Amino acid sequence: MSEPEEPTFEQAQAELEQIVEQLERGQVPLDEALALWERGEQLYAFCRGRLDAAQGKVEELARRAEQQRPEPEAAAPS
Repeated sequence: MSEPEEPTFEQAQAELEQIVEQLERGQVPLDEALALWERGEQLYAFCRGRLDAAQGKVEELARRAEQQRPEPEAAAPS
């Protein structure tokens, strides 16, 4: 049997939002609320990890772009 496919960031975020809505309504039995809370914690950690990884990539790309930027030419003395 194969492992379940990892959700995309957007899928995880949407599921997390649904869980928050369910918990905020307060009409979920206690056992289900605890299970939802636990799943929400997993989704939050997943989303946070993806955001941190994306931020690291953006920072690396910005550093590369800065290193490849040509130096401004010095103004010639008059």
